[in-house]
Formats: sequence, C-alpha cells, structure tokens
Amino acid sequence: MAALVPALSFLLLLRWQEPAAASAGTHLCPSPAGSESALCASVRSASPEMLHEVAHGQAPPCSLTFGQLACAQRAWLQDLQDDFLPSLYSCLSPRPPGALDPQFSILFFSKYDSQKLAAALARFSQRFSHVPLPLEWSLIFFNGLWERLLQVPGIGSPALLSQWLHGGLQPFLAKPQLAACLHAKNIQCETFQGIVASLSGIYPELPVEEQRNLYAAIKHYLLQAGAQQKCFSAALPGLNSTAWFRSYLGPFLEHATAAELQLLGDEPTLQTFARDPLSLQMVSNLTLPWQTAVFYTSLLTSAPDFPLASLPDRFVCCLSPSAVSNLSRDEALSLAQRITENCPWNLTERGMSREGAPSSLSREELQVASSLVRKFEHFPPAVLRALGQAAVGLSISDLESRISAQDLAAALPALAAVRGWSAEQASTIARKLLSSGYQVSDGQSLAGLGSLVPGLGSAALRRLPPEAVLEAVRLPSFAQHLGALPPALKRMLVEKISSRVSHPAELVPCVPGALARYIPKSLLVFGEEEPNIQDLNSKPWTPGQAAMFFSDVMKAEPDFSRLSQSVLQGFTCAAAQETAAARFQELARVMKEKEVRLGEEQLSCLVKLVTLQGIPKDLDSYPKELLLFLSPSDYAATGSCVQFFANIGEANLDVLPRESPQRKELLLEALACLGVPGPQVDEESAELLGHLLCELGGQHIRSSGGHLLKHLSRCGSFLPEQEEAIRSVLSSGNTSFGPPAEWSALTLKELSGLISVLDHSILQQIPRDALTLWLKSSARDSPLSREELASIAAELLPSRQKRADGCPPGKEITEEVLADDTMNIYYSPAELRACLRNVSLESYLSQILVYPFSDPQLAALKQHLDETYPEGYPASLLPKLGLLLSFVTPEEVSRWNITSADALAGILRSQPPQQQASAAIRRYLALGNPLDATALEAIGSTYLCLLDGAELSMIEPSSLKVASLDPAACSETTKDILYAKAKRAFSGQPFPAYYELIEPYLGGAPAADLRALSRRNLNMGISTLVNLRRDSLMSLTPSEVQGLLGINLPDLKKWQHRAPIWQWIQRQRQAELEKLQLGLTGGTQKGYINLALPRAQVRSSASLGAVAATLRLLPALLTSCLLLSILA
Repeated sequence: MAALVPALSFLLLLRWQEPAAASAGTHLCPSPAGSESALCASVRSASPEMLHEVAHGQAPPCSLTFGQLACAQRAWLQDLQDDFLPSLYSCLSPRPPGALDPQFSILFFSKYDSQKLAAALARFSQRFSHVPLPLEWSLIFFNGLWERLLQVPGIGSPALLSQWLHGGLQPFLAKPQLAACLHAKNIQCETFQGIVASLSGIYPELPVEEQRNLYAAIKHYLLQAGAQQKCFSAALPGLNSTAWFRSYLGPFLEHATAAELQLLGDEPTLQTFARDPLSLQMVSNLTLPWQTAVFYTSLLTSAPDFPLASLPDRFVCCLSPSAVSNLSRDEALSLAQRITENCPWNLTERGMSREGAPSSLSREELQVASSLVRKFEHFPPAVLRALGQAAVGLSISDLESRISAQDLAAALPALAAVRGWSAEQASTIARKLLSSGYQVSDGQSLAGLGSLVPGLGSAALRRLPPEAVLEAVRLPSFAQHLGALPPALKRMLVEKISSRVSHPAELVPCVPGALARYIPKSLLVFGEEEPNIQDLNSKPWTPGQAAMFFSDVMKAEPDFSRLSQSVLQGFTCAAAQETAAARFQELARVMKEKEVRLGEEQLSCLVKLVTLQGIPKDLDSYPKELLLFLSPSDYAATGSCVQFFANIGEANLDVLPRESPQRKELLLEALACLGVPGPQVDEESAELLGHLLCELGGQHIRSSGGHLLKHLSRCGSFLPEQEEAIRSVLSSGNTSFGPPAEWSALTLKELSGLISVLDHSILQQIPRDALTLWLKSSARDSPLSREELASIAAELLPSRQKRADGCPPGKEITEEVLADDTMNIYYSPAELRACLRNVSLESYLSQILVYPFSDPQLAALKQHLDETYPEGYPASLLPKLGLLLSFVTPEEVSRWNITSADALAGILRSQPPQQQASAAIRRYLALGNPLDATALEAIGSTYLCLLDGAELSMIEPSSLKVASLDPAACSETTKDILYAKAKRAFSGQPFPAYYELIEPYLGGAPAADLRALSRRNLNMGISTLVNLRRDSLMSLTPSEVQGLLGINLPDLKKWQHRAPIWQWIQRQRQAELEKLQLGLTGGTQKGYINLALPRAQVRSSASLGAVAATLRLLPALLTSCLLLSILA
C-alpha cells in the first residue's frame, strides 16, 4: 500500500481541465521547504494569551497572521475547536495570499493531529460543501492538506479513504484548477491501478457527484497528452493485461460516455478490452448510460465470429442490426425470446441509466426487430408468440397480407404485451381482430388488447360503457400500457371514468398515474371534501392541476415534508391566505429539498412570503431561484456576494424572460462582484457565473476566447450578437477544438450546444467524413431543430445538382433505406422524385418526416404524394402529413374529409401554419361537426384566436370545464365572449379554485367582476393585472387594485412608467395613490385634472383642425375648473 500514498495524492488533485489552465497557480502549491526555524525566522511570535483566545473562540482567527498560526507550538493546535478551520478560511480568503502562505499552509497542517483534523475537515465540508471556494486559497489549503494526508497511517484502507474523500475534502474536489497543484506527474501505471482498485472499494459509498469528480480525475490521467492505449502494451509483462477496463476504470465506467471511451484507444484494442472476461463480468453488473451500453455492445459484437449466445443478457437490448444479419431462423427465435425476457421498458431494470436514452424504442431496436422478422416467411401463432417483443418489426404488408385474422387472435396475449407499436400497426391489427369477431364489451376484453388499444381509436372507445373502462384500468396488465396511449385516448378514458366517479376524493384513486395529467382541472376541486394526501402524492400532476387542491392540502397536512414534488408545484399566491406567515419558510425549505420547479410568478410571490418577517439568515436553505428576486445585500447575512452569484449561476435562469432587465442587472452586478473590470472573463469567473454567462454580450465572448465555449454550449439559445461572436471565436481556430478544418465527429459532439450557430462559412471547412459520421451517430440526440439539422445536412449534397432522368444505380429506395434516419444526406430533391416513383410512402410517412429533410426535399415528397393520390389524399393519410402541411394550400385543405375531432387533432398536432390550420378548422365545422371539448382540446390555445365570433358562440360553457384554454393572445372580442362562458362554467366553484380556473379568461372581465374579486384577497400576479381589459383596469380605484394584488402590490412600482399602469396612475388622485405607500407619482393633485389624449387616438380619429380647436378652448376650460374648485 506504500506505493498508493503518493499516487493517491495525485488523483485527488487531478481533474479534467482546459489545456491552457494546466500550469495556473502552481506557485501556490510548493513541496515542503527546509526547516521550520528558517521559515519562521521572520515571523513575530504570538503571545500565549492571544493564542489561547484564538484557540477558544474568544478572538477571531485573523487576529493573528497565518504565519503566526503556523509557527505556533504544536501543542497549541490541539486546543483548536472543530469550527476553527471554517472560521480561519473565511477570514483569510477575502485577502490576497502572501508569498510565504503556501509554505505556512504545509507547516500549519503538519502539526494537526490526524483525528482532530478529520473532525475539523468534516465541519469544514459541512460549511462549504455547496459554496464556491476562491481559487488561490483553495490551492494553498489543499496543498497543505495533501502533504498532511500523505502522513496519515493506513490512508489506503477503504474506510479511511472514504472518510477523507467524503468527509473532508469534498469541497475541494469540485475545483478543476486543483490540477495545477500536481507535482508528482510521473505516476506509474501499476501504481495508478492500485489507486483505482482502492477507489473501487469505496465506490458504492460515494455520492454520485463525488463519483463523477473522481472519474474526471481518472479520465484525465488516461487521456493526458492525448495518448492512446495508456497503460497497455502487449509486449510488456506488467502492461499486457486485457482486463484494462476493470483495472483502470473499474465501476467509474458508469460515468463514461461513448465518445470518451472512443478516445481511450483504437477500435481493435477497445474490442479486446471489452471482450476480456474479467471486464465483461464487471460491466455486466454496472448501470451504464444508454449510449455507452450501445457502444460497449458494438465492441463485443463487431467481430463476425462473435457468438451472440455468449452475450450477457442485458446487452441484447443494445444490439445493432448488423449484429443479427447472419442469424439462422432458430437463432433469430432464440434471440427474440432473450430480448422479450431481458429488455423491459424501464431502462433501470435493464441495468442502464436514462442519460442519452431515446424516449421510445430506438431506431436500432426497431431495425433489429425488423431483421429478426425477415428471417420468416410465414407467421403462424407459434412463431408470433415466440417472436414476442421482436414482433414490433412486422411491416404493414406482413400484417395485412401474410397473417390471417384468426392467427392474430390466437397470438393476441403475446402481441398485446409488445411495446412500441406504431399507430398504423396497432390500427391494422385491431381492425383485423374486430373483423374476425373479437368483441370489446367489458373490462377484460379491453384489457386483453393491452398495447394494441391505440388501434381501436377514440370512436370505438367512446362507444364503450364506463364500467368496462373502470374495470380495465384496475388491472395491472392493462395499466402498464396506458403511458404509451396518444393524448386523445387518455382524455377519452378519463372522461369515461369521471362520468361514473365525479367526486375528486373518489376520482383520484380510480385514475391510474399514467392518466392523471388528463383529469380536467375543474374535477379536482375538493370543496368541503377532505383530500387524501396519500392518493394525491401517488400521482404525477401538472402545476395547474395541483393548484386546484393546493389550498386544501395546506390546511389538511401540517408537515410539508410529507407532500410530493408533484403536489408542491401547485403552490399559488391565491392559496397563501390559507396559511400562517410563519409556515412559508418551512414550505420553501421543503421545496428546495424536493427540487420543486416553480415559475416566475410563483417564485415572486414565495419570496415575498418568506421575507414577511425579515430576510432569513439561512437563504441557502431555500430554492436558489428565490435569489433571482433578491439582492446581494439581502444575502449578506448568509454569505458573500461571490457565493450569492455562484448560487444564481446554478439556478434556473429561464424563469425570467430572456433579455429581461432583471437578468441584465444581475449580470452587471455579478461582474462587479467578481472584479471583472473589462470585457475579458477568466475561467474561474466563468465557472462562478454559471448560467449567467448566457447573458454575456458579444464583446465579452470575443475578448474571453475559447475557454467560455464549453460554458456557452449549455445555454440553449443565443442572441444574434452572441452568435456572431461565437462564430468569430470558433473560426479563429485558437480554441481547444482547433480550426474547423481539423474537427472530427467527436469534436462536433462536444460542440453540440453550439452547432446551431455555425454558418455556411464554417460548415464548409469541416471534413465531410466528420460531418457525415456526426449526423449518423449523434444528430438524432442533439438539441437542434429539424431546420437546423437540415441546413447542416445540405452541406453534404452537391451544390450543383443534375436533373435526374431516372433513379441512379444503387439508390433504389427500399424498406431498409426508409428506416435510415440519415437518408436525407444521400438524396437530392431530384433523386427523391426519381427514386420514389414506385414506392408507397403511406406506411412510412410518419417515420420519415422526422428526418431532417430540407424544404426542397420535403417539396419532392409532397409532389410524390400528389402523384400517388391525384384524386385527393385519403383520410388515413391526413394525420401523417406533419411537416408537409406547410406545402399544402388552404384550398386543398378545404376539400379534405375531416369528419371527427380526432382527425382535426391529427392535423393540428403537427402545428401547421395559421392559414392551413384555419382552413382545417373551417372544414371541420362546415361538415357539421361540433365545437365540443374534444375539438377545443385539438384547437388548443395555439389556434383558439382563429375562431370568429359566430364560431365562438357555438362553444357550450360546459366544454370549458374540460378543455384547458388561454385566450391571452386573442382579440378583445374573443376574450369578452370566452370570459362570459367561463364565468358561467365555473361560477359554482369555491375560492381560491374559482380564481385559478377563471384567471386565464380575466382579459375579458368587466370592471364590476374585478371589483368583486378585489374583496377576495387573491394576491393576483402583476402580469394578470396588466393584461386586464383596458377599460376595466382604468375604472379601478387604487384600493381595488390593492385588493386584487394583495402581497404582490410592490410589483406595481416596477410598472409605474410602463403601459398600461402609467395611464392608470394618471387617472388616479395622487392622495389615493399615496395611501398605497409605494412612492407612485403622476396622479391628479387636488383641484387639478389630468388631460391625456392618447397618441393613437390623435392619429386615427381626430383631425389636426379638431385638435387645434380643442387647444384653443383649453385655457377657458382650466379657468372654469379652477373657479369651481375655489367655490367648492
């Protein structure tokens, strides 16, 4: 174990870092100097009295210099209290270190008793585990602790190693710059192997974050200097073990990405490592990320002679199509059975994490299933049952022409358990089953369809008796398939259940979790009923649903920690009146513990409630997002401004609108706090800024260079100025990624968050092979939109495309081609037109329209459909058109046969342009279909504003109880009509549930209704107030506005110079405004009148002559007003 000690220190310090930072701060990490007497010769000795006072907390640690503390007698250190170390760090870190402080650190910690130091570090870790440490003093302290660590007896034992790593050094391990302290660079591979073995022993005990930190250190060692196959040589006895993954990564392989594994060696070597029996045994018991598991499986199966029978069970879920291409019929059946047994829908049960996993069956899984199915020409019931999950590979032509209805019925139990059926597959099977005499009349027969229920369609479900649905959803075998149902069918099932069980206390336990989000909000108002907290906690709710019963829950449950995250997200300001002020701090703490995500209005209200009795001194105990509504001075009792902005950098900044003044102000304050005087932001400041980096302007990005790129890649979206600056930095080639001409597919994967900003000038420099490989391997997992991916794929097509006289040889479009989601990079629009001539696309349209085709390619697909269906598209094709709807004219849409709300939903689900959407809605109504709740759900808030007054009048108020709509973007007329209907729909509901239901429609409320609401203590959000009907808002008095806003009244001050609040202020008496105690000015003084002629009114309804006449009469009018005032 002796060899482990110096190597362990290396590992603890080493983290992944930018090459440019490799030598930063090394002067702060020296090796131990000469004698103590020489080091302390220039240090003035501290008096015993002062040392005693400092040791016992009677004087602050910085009453003495660091040198005086380090040069004190060893015996004195044994009197230090456990909280001395956090206090010492806190008082030293604000000042710059002296030249001798690094040596003083080594001396100071060398005198600490190891057990006493462990206790002090535990207290230090508790205090600073979530606090960003200043870099310089972190290096100094850690260097001293490191040298002391090397002297601890038995440091190699798992128990002691875990105590030091987790109990004391955790705050330092999160600092990537600590690699600068490395002065033992020549660690031998054999020693490093011992390190990994020791860390593997304590791996299960480490928190996930520390596992990731240590993996990053291991990764850096294995990848330093860009070396491949480090610590492996077939010719050297000590380095020729093929159990390389087990020896040098161990269980830390759970945190490796597929891209990182590819950097560790060439493919033949990695194949050798993967197939080693010891490594394979270890990996079989790990929980790998999905993409890592897929890559590891490809390493195992890439050899043509690899026997799939020897593949561990959990890896059969990750096979590639090429691995199964040469199987015999019997081998295919055997593998299909293993896939059915070992590939549950839940990835955790497969031994994989969801990171990077597809949300449904992956393309590879579907292709493997298709390959296995193609081994058979006939599909009797025995084969269908044996195929199991692989039956999902059956094509529509197989189902229609090669399998009889009787055989499908005989194999129904097996087919009903298959996951991932497409809508076309399920519909085809269900249709054939029903034609063969299968009847769905009760719960058992409905449950017997299992995953095939979507094939019934909503019309068939609508005909079912509610009792049948209630019976079916209670059966676990049926409930497990509900999550895969389309939304329309989920709503239909909930409608059936609620028609028999209307009281929420009875309804909630009856509705399975997979359907809970589709319960209409109006059915979740408990009123006089007491909610069952356990039932509510067991379901996943939307915030709007949870808001319906949140006030009831607050009254019924005294312990907020017993509430689920899903219930807690229903917090509303309107429900705040039901709770004592002292409990809100407790509520906020629980929300942080359970990582509840709240919106801007919820957070703005919660911070006011939490601070009702003053600013708490433990703000770190509350959700970080609350800090967005506070200032560094509010945080002073909790920590420094650096800590304040580091927490904001980790918060969800998206709760504030992009480019909002609040976000810009936070950035400016953060830069001032961190001492960033100019446009250049260093690496340490960038790390502390976190998400606030996304607010940096173009000048900051250009001046700071490449080290900001990895941080910026997490931003998601950019402003034009930022995009231009990022392109400038990337084009320069002076980054860790190098010039675009040298980028690889792995480079593009690392740049995934920035690829959207690349323009033609950069894309054309990237090697075509790299771009092609990235599109094939990573594009479908990237956050890029279809349009962005299409623009990248277009770079791979010839710039000058020849007119295709026929389909070029080798480019015939087969079923295999249609299953390839990169087919768009191989076919020009002309080639698509030529090669699709003899292909039926209907069965594949839904699948291929998710591929990133360019607009010209999509136009070619549309032309092919027009040629295939010259008399018009069949009704079955309409829901599959997707992106092609943009190429359909409104005139074409007006001829479609849209005979049901389901058909309308299928069209609008693809979010067509408004003209096409409007034509579809008009056609649906013209055919005599009702504008009921199902149709309104299909139209949604997106297209609600397209309805005219006559169409809106067709809506029954009862439909608004079911459909969830928000007419905020609509015309005043639409808002007025819908408000009147919503008021009738919800008038019987108790407060505050009534307010939550009516709030989206308040833009059409008359002043009288708003006055009534002002007496209800609603705590209305300012965003709702400013979007009220203009004439209604203007007629409200200050006291009525106060009644509406409640605790949110201070927000009125922020809007005083913005419309419509400024116009409202001008109409109020100043004396009444002053009663609000907000400092609002601009109201009418006593004896005066404000005359304001809106600018738009002057332009639209008054000639200049009329305005001039009015101005000539103004003196007389003012004189009359003054005289009346005097007489009064």
